Formats: sequence, C-alpha cells, structure tokens
Amino acid sequence: MTRRYAVNCSILFTELPLLERPAAAKAAGFDAVEFWWPWPEAAVPSDAEVDAFCAAIADAGVQLIGLNFYAGDMPAGERGVLSDPARATEFRDSVAVLVKIAERTGVRAFNALYGQRLDGVSTEEQDRVAVQNLAYAARQVGAFGGTVLVEPLARGLNGAYPLETAEDAVAVVERVRAEGVQNVRFLFDSFHLVSNGDDLDKVARAHAADIGHVQIADVPGRGRPGTGGIDFTALFGVLDGIGYAGWISLEYKPQGPSAQEFQWLEDHA
Repeated sequence: MTRRYAVNCSILFTELPLLERPAAAKAAGFDAVEFWWPWPEAAVPSDAEVDAFCAAIADAGVQLIGLNFYAGDMPAGERGVLSDPARATEFRDSVAVLVKIAERTGVRAFNALYGQRLDGVSTEEQDRVAVQNLAYAARQVGAFGGTVLVEPLARGLNGAYPLETAEDAVAVVERVRAEGVQNVRFLFDSFHLVSNGDDLDKVARAHAADIGHVQIADVPGRGRPGTGGIDFTALFGVLDGIGYAGWISLEYKPQGPSAQEFQWLEDHA
C-alpha cells in the first residue's frame, strides 16, 4: 500500500512566515499540507487574511488536506473553545470562515479541539455545549462532504483538557453521532495516544472504523520518527492491516531546519 504523507505547517517550517510554508513543503517534496487555525488571535480574520492564506496554498501547488477549527489562543495555552458556553457564538462565527476556506481550497478534514475544563462551569454543561457545537460544525461541513475530527491530547502539556485517551475521544464522537450526524470521526495521533498510555496497535484495531485521520510524532519529545521509542514500522503495518488509506500527517517538532527532517521517509514509502 502506497502511503500518503502530508506536512503540518503549523509545527514544521515555523522558521518561515506562515504564508511561505506551503511553498517550502512543496520544495521538500510534499504535495499536501495541513494547518492549525492560522489566526490564533482571531476567530474571524479579515477577508484579506483569508485571501492571502488561500492564495499561498494555490500558488504553492499543494493540497490542503486538514485544517483545525478555531481553538482560541493556542500560543497562550488555550486548546479549543467549543465546550465554553460563553464562546459558542465565537466558535460558530469561525465555522463560517472555515467553510469559505474549504470552498476555495477543497480541504475536507477539520480537527475540533474540545477545550479545557473551566472553573465555574459544570462538566455536564460543558459537555452538552460541546456536543451541540460539534454537531453544528459537522452539519456545516457535511454539506460539502467534510468530516469533523476529535482527538485526545497529551496530559501535562495542554491544561485541563478532558479528552486523554482514544476511548475519551470516541465517546465524544458517539455522543455527537447520536445527534443525527455521522461525519464525525476520531483523530489518531501517535504522540498524544502513547503519551497518555494508549497502545497504538490495540487502539487502531479497536477503532478502525472510527479513524478519520492519522498524525504522527515520536515519544518522548514529539520529534520525528526515530527520535523516541515508537516502532513506526510496526505502526504503519497495523494501519495497512486495518485498511487505513488516508493521509498520514507529520506533526512533529523539528530539531533543526525543517527541510532536513524527512530523511526517515526513505524507509517508509
């Protein structure tokens, strides 16, 4: 099975301005990229900012295969707003922008960070709001064949983020599906899963039908494959075995110039 690799340009090529990263990924041999929300300071960026982002993708000749929903101020430590009752309008306003980007770029996979637990708001209320907002987002992107992705995050690095294991994330996926939308799936990220003690083989086999996207980084350190303890040959074999034919996105921290971070791929074509 020929594997398809994409580069996450919100963690790789960050030595370059955001709009130069798609072209750098193309120069490094990649035809596909993904991004976190490009404007952490704004749920609704200006039309000029959106135009420039879409143009950078088109001009580079790469495919945008993944885009995060607005997740608040990520550099400041926020990890999503969709479970915050006070920010539901902000989140939904950002969805409209995401839909416009999708119409222009063809991106169809959208990662929705759940958000951290909040003081003064009950867990039940946050979870209720999250399901409503995820269902809303799924309906909006479902109109053109898009999929909403839900992922756990590594504990200790992401504040009071409640989704830590594959089971946590899949439980949310199932609650959203119970609202009548089916285009919600689990984002399988090797770094976050292993960091929290999940077994990649078991998770992949148990949730094969739910996996909508795969991201990889090694553990510990979140570096490229080969810098930690994950057996990526075995992992790719498992993904092949369950019939996963989607993109595998490289979402790891470079240890030097990003363009020099891809030699390991020669052994994993």
